[in-house]
Amino acid sequence: MSVTRAEVAGFALAGVCAYAVDLGLFVWLRSGLGWDPVTAKSLSFVAGCTVAYLGNAFGTYRGRRAGRRAYAVFIAVNVAGALVQLLCIAVSHYGLGLTSPRADTLSGAVFGMALATCLRFWGTRTLVFGGARKAGTPHDTPPAGRTRPARRG
Repeated sequence: MSVTRAEVAGFALAGVCAYAVDLGLFVWLRSGLGWDPVTAKSLSFVAGCTVAYLGNAFGTYRGRRAGRRAYAVFIAVNVAGALVQLLCIAVSHYGLGLTSPRADTLSGAVFGMALATCLRFWGTRTLVFGGARKAGTPHDTPPAGRTRPARRG
């Protein structure tokens, strides 16, 4: 199963929307309502993951089986991605001694985000939506030796 531009673009669009929800909700809960940062980030993280899951389930990977199990695996993949980002910061800050705010930002938000995004893409593609498509979807591959009729439009 090869990666297509449409798949990458759909995954990226879902991710951008999820990031906007995560950031916007975090800022509103933290600054607007005065919530503590851990509670605000926890809720905004789950909201962002939910938006990303819905975008991928009904957009990028529409026609694939989705449900509670897929959502739980999706959350687990995203938690793993968050841990990758934290690990990058920890290695840079504590292991390499690069302790400036700029170094922390580069290690977590640039390098860590890049690695976490690769992990999330792989996990979403293979572990969450890697199963068989639902029968009768327009994305089904025709059986060997048979072709689809030409679309009229």
